[in-house]
Amino acid sequence: MSPVLSGVLQLLALVAALALAHIPLGNHMARVYSSGTHWRVEKWIYKGIGADPDTEMRWPAYLRGVLAFSLAGVLFLYLLQRLQGVLPGSLGFASIDPDQAFNTAASFVANTNWQSYYGEQAMGHVVQTAGLAVQNFVSAAVGIAVAVALVRGFARSRTGELGNFWADLVRGVVRVLVPIAAVGAVVLVACGVIQNFSGIHEVGQFLGAPQQWNGGAVASQEVIKELGTNGGGYFNANSAHPFENPTPFTNLFEIFLILLIPVSLTRTFGVMTGSVRQGYAILGTMAAIWLSFVALMMWTEFAHHGPALQVAGGATEGKELRFGIGGSSLFAVTTTLTSTGAVDSFHSSYTGLGGGITMLGMMLGEIAPGGVGSGLYGMLVMAVVAVFVAGLMVGRTPEYLGKKIGTREIKFAACYILITPALVLVFTAAALALPTPGDSMTNSGAHGFSEILYAYTSASNNNGSAFAGLNADTQWFNTTLGLAMLLGRFLPMVFVLALAGSLARQQPVPATAGTLRTEKPLFAGLLAGAVLIITGLTYFPALSLGPLAEGLAA
Repeated sequence: MSPVLSGVLQLLALVAALALAHIPLGNHMARVYSSGTHWRVEKWIYKGIGADPDTEMRWPAYLRGVLAFSLAGVLFLYLLQRLQGVLPGSLGFASIDPDQAFNTAASFVANTNWQSYYGEQAMGHVVQTAGLAVQNFVSAAVGIAVAVALVRGFARSRTGELGNFWADLVRGVVRVLVPIAAVGAVVLVACGVIQNFSGIHEVGQFLGAPQQWNGGAVASQEVIKELGTNGGGYFNANSAHPFENPTPFTNLFEIFLILLIPVSLTRTFGVMTGSVRQGYAILGTMAAIWLSFVALMMWTEFAHHGPALQVAGGATEGKELRFGIGGSSLFAVTTTLTSTGAVDSFHSSYTGLGGGITMLGMMLGEIAPGGVGSGLYGMLVMAVVAVFVAGLMVGRTPEYLGKKIGTREIKFAACYILITPALVLVFTAAALALPTPGDSMTNSGAHGFSEILYAYTSASNNNGSAFAGLNADTQWFNTTLGLAMLLGRFLPMVFVLALAGSLARQQPVPATAGTLRTEKPLFAGLLAGAVLIITGLTYFPALSLGPLAEGLAA
């Protein structure tokens, strides 16, 4: 079988699996977040944290819940790392340095999972399981909760109430993430992913030096890292490591886990707003962008430029031969078009244009289909902008799902869109202007510029993947990337929840003959165009200095 055909067949199998899961899981999540009953275990949790799950919250209260819970998570994870040296199960590893501990705490709480350390050489079992794995669950649940709050803003009228954050958080963990993760972990263990609490042991010799390795609860962390679009690997090699991702099947299964909830949430959106066709329009837009990026990536990586690539059958450098170019390209596009950041290949070794595709996927805002929750609310914000643009074209007050999009709503949407590019470009400019950060670049020229641009793009968009040619374990990068992750995660949520509250207070507007049909393919095309044009105008100069310059020079 040719490598190209293998890649196409993997793509078709993935699409079929997602199509089968879309309706059942989407309907299940709609029932979860619309339910008025509480499971017994949920009542125990509410009692333990002192929350009343039946109290409706307006958007400021909902936001306070998000920020308070996340701040507590940052503090807990920071202290856990700083105390690692005296904790049991530390495998003899020392406590994490302050700047590294801050960066990691910010990273996992912000659903970014950027890692500037070697996991198997720095983190013991307690930090990995009680700290990092727990945040993989709850940070994903926070993202889904914020998305559901925005959906309620569209679905409700004449009220500013968006539900209860604590109920949404707990239900997301207990009823959605834990059951799927439990089944997925069993599948991974059956396919060869390790799951144990063994210590460090010698596995052989390499160039005369002993090679040591430690085990860990890898399968249980691997499944939620992908399912929650987190991305942080137990080992430094991430999903290229055979203990995390041993076979082509597990590689495709992990891609499926990454896309499962973001794709299904579009169905949840359609059910909760009373129009499943609206959900299909959003899904169609996401799918069109994702498929286009996959096709472009496979084309750039299979293109035979030069005798070495012709002999190898494509750009094989930095890619696992277990997965091939097709599997690696599919993983790279999926992980950067969502907020996952897991990698099964070395993005820095991709062709110039291939590296630019991974970067552009994050720059779009990771909305095709995006991270758990963040992809849906990001695309809905872009839909608000798209109907506003359409309204300007025809001279009509824009409406979306029966809600008027006025100056207040478009200001919230504009602020949401501008936050991430501002963080990326300002931090990148500062790192290049100052003398010390530039010393961390492995390469010079356009590729070196791409290393830093990629790092801040990944951090600010809460992706977490790296170009892997940058030494980011410095005080400058640990601190600035940590700030970028926190600001890139929680500032947009402020405007999403404010937008949700504004929409929920409105009186629905009846549809007329002049109302834009937002469930039609025409609107899906307009929405995709708005996403690409806004992103292109914002990032094109920076991309021209990095991956485009490198790709055109090849």
